[in-house]
Amino acid sequence: MRLTKETRPIGLWGRMHRDYIKEHNPVRLNDLCLSGELWTYLADLNEQAQSRLKLIIEQMKAAVGVTERMKQHDQMAWVGAMNSIRHRAEEIVLYEIIYEEDVV
Repeated sequence: MRLTKETRPIGLWGRMHRDYIKEHNPVRLNDLCLSGELWTYLADLNEQAQSRLKLIIEQMKAAVGVTERMKQHDQMAWVGAMNSIRHRAEEIVLYEIIYEEDVV
């Protein structure tokens, strides 16, 4: 078993994926632990998920027409639209990245 010198945080997405593979693919989790690659794998996955989330949110904002002008004129509508977009984007990231076995 090798210890890694990885210092990047695994974040929310990395923790969620770790919990997922712990339950659904414990052999993969064990292999990553024994090879010393678990932390790097989860940190990479977290960065990938954050980037994907940001991209999806920007694309959805453009598609729906959520702008800074909307934020200035109708803050409640803007907040509602952004909350909806963020929740939908998070669901996409969960299914595209977190609940996949071979993502990184």
